[in-house]
Amino acid sequence: MDMDDGSQSDWTTETKPLSNEEEEKLKQQNSRLVTEYVANKINVESKKHWDLFYKRNETRFFKDRHWTIREFKELIGSEISEKTILLEVGCGVGNFIFPLIAEQLNMFIYACDLSPRAIELLKLNPLYSEDTVVAFQTDITTEHIYEDIQRESVDIITLIFVLSAIDPSNYIKIARTLYFLLRPGGFILFRDYGLYDMAQLRFKPGHKISDNFYMRQDGTRSYFFAVDFLGELFKNAGFSIVTNCYIHRRTVNVKEGIDVPRIFVQAKFQKPYVADDADRPINVK
Repeated sequence: MDMDDGSQSDWTTETKPLSNEEEEKLKQQNSRLVTEYVANKINVESKKHWDLFYKRNETRFFKDRHWTIREFKELIGSEISEKTILLEVGCGVGNFIFPLIAEQLNMFIYACDLSPRAIELLKLNPLYSEDTVVAFQTDITTEHIYEDIQRESVDIITLIFVLSAIDPSNYIKIARTLYFLLRPGGFILFRDYGLYDMAQLRFKPGHKISDNFYMRQDGTRSYFFAVDFLGELFKNAGFSIVTNCYIHRRTVNVKEGIDVPRIFVQAKFQKPYVADDADRPINVK
């Protein structure tokens, strides 16, 4: 669940060193893992859990992401270029797309989410118009998205706090699907939870599914990315790495006495202009 407002204090490719106390917390998580039965059940019921999440929270949970243009200049495009075609994967209720629409950028947006309820809520926003955005429900772990978007028709795909909610066994398939949707030269813009983020260290025994992958109380899940793993994933899917690093920052709320360190991963991956698509091996550890 995205708690980031986009500000950052430090960029690095180095993994955070753990204190003895933090290492002990990670060891304790291994003392009681999520059973295979429960892990499979929540995977099958993922759409239901996200629908219930949006039933409880509607449009109130996530803040609008006004920071994305500052962080990803590719979103601005060029005044003399053709309309940019953007796909947001995991759009939720539109906290990413509606700030972009408000900027009146030369852009057409496809927005998809696993949750039908999220799409319904998104379409109720007064800024929603199919002249500028088309939202639809799909499961990005399948190939159903090709029914809504043609191959090599998209300039930019955004993955903002979405891949972490999906079982890691699906990552390479998703990356390859997105590769084929992008035009040559197109970009993946990525931001998500980083390895050893505060949220990872706070999980108690009984929540860990597998390495760096956890179940929340509400049945949703979260993976915490190492930059090496992420880079290898997208390289093996055919992308070039433009940037790929950890962002260390602090979440501060003086009124509530909150001051906690956060770790996110931010990356840009580009589809080459000339690529050997057909026979690329798939090999992600």
